[in-house]
Amino acid sequence: MNKKLLTLSTAAVAAALALAGCAPSSGNGISGMDHSSTAPASGTAGSTDGSPTAADAEHNAADTMFAQMMIPHHAQAVEMSEMMLSKENIPAPVTELATRIKKAQAPEIETMTAWLTSWNEPTEAPTGHDMASHSMASGMDGMMSDDDLKKLDAAQGTEAARLFLTQMIAHHEGAVVMAETEGTDGKNPDAVALAKIIASSQEKEIQEMKELLAAL
Repeated sequence: MNKKLLTLSTAAVAAALALAGCAPSSGNGISGMDHSSTAPASGTAGSTDGSPTAADAEHNAADTMFAQMMIPHHAQAVEMSEMMLSKENIPAPVTELATRIKKAQAPEIETMTAWLTSWNEPTEAPTGHDMASHSMASGMDGMMSDDDLKKLDAAQGTEAARLFLTQMIAHHEGAVVMAETEGTDGKNPDAVALAKIIASSQEKEIQEMKELLAAL
């Protein structure tokens, strides 16, 4: 199995970091995402008198942790979707779902990375605040282990479709928990708006996946 499949989509995260490096230091809107509803962008114009910028003032620790945690979470969902899209004999509805997940979540990785950069925050959670242990995830983050990814990579046909749906349901459930926490505790309006979009869209996809799984 390709070693990149055993990581949290290093390539996807690296690409997001590269994009963020080119992003302006001001502005943290969510206009680049493939969603029908978007939140009003909050201004982040810097101050010339040494006072905190709007970006500094309009986010808190919950916003930072949400972005830091959701980036690798989304990256793994993109990785899992790419696995399915590389396989043959996968039921068409499952392939279509994998395509949608990748299309929605890849731009969100870029958006959240750009936010962290504009906030002068690290793009990765500090050591000791990994997704499995941090209270935000509550031990229910849904991240797949290396062994889980190996099994998905090796599976074929209907077996792969079933495994993908089972794993992605758990993965989405973890994302919903994280998004709901941000919706309650976050301060930045764009981050809170994205969290609400994630929670709503992934709850719908969970139901869709359960129906697809029952039909296989």
